[in-house]
Amino acid sequence: QVQLAESGGGLVQPGGSLRLSCAASGRAFSIDIMGWYRQAPGKPRELVAHITGGGTTTYVDSVKGRFTISRNNANNTVYLQMNSLKPEDTAVYFCNVRRPMTRVNYWGQGTQVTVSS
Repeated sequence: QVQLAESGGGLVQPGGSLRLSCAASGRAFSIDIMGWYRQAPGKPRELVAHITGGGTTTYVDSVKGRFTISRNNANNTVYLQMNSLKPEDTAVYFCNVRRPMTRVNYWGQGTQVTVSS
């Protein structure tokens, strides 16, 4: 059974940094796309960033230059380093793992990120 365990959320002041981690378990994930989505109150869930098994990354425009996604295939973990955080980054952040060209798609429980002074 696939499980995704997120950690690293919290409260941070504007301009601060946080690092989210998502550890996947249950099978190998080296060919899966691993990523982070977020959902703010009253807004739809949106892609923040994802990374392919080969290391190709994609970011939503609003986080380019501030967030960095990375992964460690040896321990099936994906990370999101978030720098220069803004209040508009406040949301629940969800880890996602999906197998390309299939309907296989897994979600984590979500971790709250609050950017406020």
